[in-house]
Amino acid sequence: MGKPTGFMEFSRQSEEYLPVAKRLKNYCEFVLHLSDEQAKIQGARCMDCGIPFCTSGCPVNNIIPDWNDLVYRGNWKQALEVLHSTNNFPEVTSRICPAPCEAACVVNINDMAVGIKSIEHAIIDKGGENGWVVPQPSQHKTGKKVAIVGSGPAGLAAAQQLARAGHDAVVFEKNSRIGGLLRYGIPDFKLYKRLIDCLLAHLKAEGVEFRTNVFVGKDAPGKGVANDAKKTVSPKELLQKFDAVILAGGAEQPRDLPVPGRELQGVHYALEFLIPQNREVAGDGRNPISASGKHVVVIGGGDTGSDCVGTSNRHGAASVTQFEVMPRPPEMENRPLTWPNWPMKLRTSSSHEEGCQRDWSVATKKFIGKSGKVTGLQAVRVEWKDGRMQEIPGSEFEMKADLVLLAMGFTNPLQPVLDAFGVEKDSRGNARATTEGAGCYRTSVDKVFAAGDMRRGQSLVVWAIREGRQAARAVDEYLMGSSLLPR
Repeated sequence: MGKPTGFMEFSRQSEEYLPVAKRLKNYCEFVLHLSDEQAKIQGARCMDCGIPFCTSGCPVNNIIPDWNDLVYRGNWKQALEVLHSTNNFPEVTSRICPAPCEAACVVNINDMAVGIKSIEHAIIDKGGENGWVVPQPSQHKTGKKVAIVGSGPAGLAAAQQLARAGHDAVVFEKNSRIGGLLRYGIPDFKLYKRLIDCLLAHLKAEGVEFRTNVFVGKDAPGKGVANDAKKTVSPKELLQKFDAVILAGGAEQPRDLPVPGRELQGVHYALEFLIPQNREVAGDGRNPISASGKHVVVIGGGDTGSDCVGTSNRHGAASVTQFEVMPRPPEMENRPLTWPNWPMKLRTSSSHEEGCQRDWSVATKKFIGKSGKVTGLQAVRVEWKDGRMQEIPGSEFEMKADLVLLAMGFTNPLQPVLDAFGVEKDSRGNARATTEGAGCYRTSVDKVFAAGDMRRGQSLVVWAIREGRQAARAVDEYLMGSSLLPR
């Protein structure tokens, strides 16, 4: 694929960013995709490796060598067709996916991987610029109706596939805008929401119906979860009116930190900060939480924590510190040991580069406050032995903090939804459903399917898209006896 000797002749070229000083002034995207010539060179680096581990490393099994080769040869429109054959929303994945495909790239064994994600970004942006991304409405209708609960990547992928199969797909969303955590959880500087609006316009043209401000379940979701619902619909009503239901909500239940002082003002879940900020950027009211001029401490070293860092810097925080309880990962992975799997190594995001003090092996013991407001925290350094965390005696320290953001991940999908449907759950509180064989993605309740975070727990957007696509095929088979939808 590409140029036979390209991987030996050309080095990896990464996408460039706008300068930090410029991008901190707004919430716009700042990643500049490769030029046509740069993308061609990256495509030339794709080896004729025999077994394309990148394809198996990608959750949606993108046919990466094929579109790398097509870009190398200048066949952009055909490259877009290949890309869309496995991925409903490359506009999204080319921006926010961590690219496990690149970790699995054969070139990555002893060199820098092919810039697969940057090529994908260039393909989909060129498709948008040239009007090649168009709706694909079904030419026939089956008369079957499917309800999709949740409008995140799993729900949208399932809805689009079902609509293309001729079914009436109706998406229920508890918030006022469609997109789930794509809309509310990911900052605009990482994913410009105009892209989601364009995707929704295509889905509507394909026949997908959206109903917002509707919570499906019984009890309202808990603290830290966005909910604009003005109406509640019971599972019984859905099961009476629809031929099948797909539960595709996100894992929104945040992990808490129950230490002394947790009740102090200024200690918030990450999404209590990020969601209102996305609403503010969209023109839906001011964010009640401000990091302006404050000493911000972010607890949790993952992507959500990174989003808090970037947003705090755009607020004009006095300082931003990020704690992680796990040890600092190595700068470079042991490739012969980890390849082609996703390696544990130090990852520095664009938000970290904008200004952040990072610290590892730190556990927060308590929050300190005055007049009911947080003023700092007490922490201790820890070490890990045999998988267990142990505090290091005498390592306690205090840090000033005017705003603390808890970004330690999410425990499970919304239990009020699963409990209302009465589906069987696994030990982690997710809907129990297999992904293989007869009855895949089906829950213990007749006509009810589960996909994405609802089934697998907190995961990547690209995994949600995969499960949404596969659940749609499972529903199509359930309704029609067979399916032509790709798996």
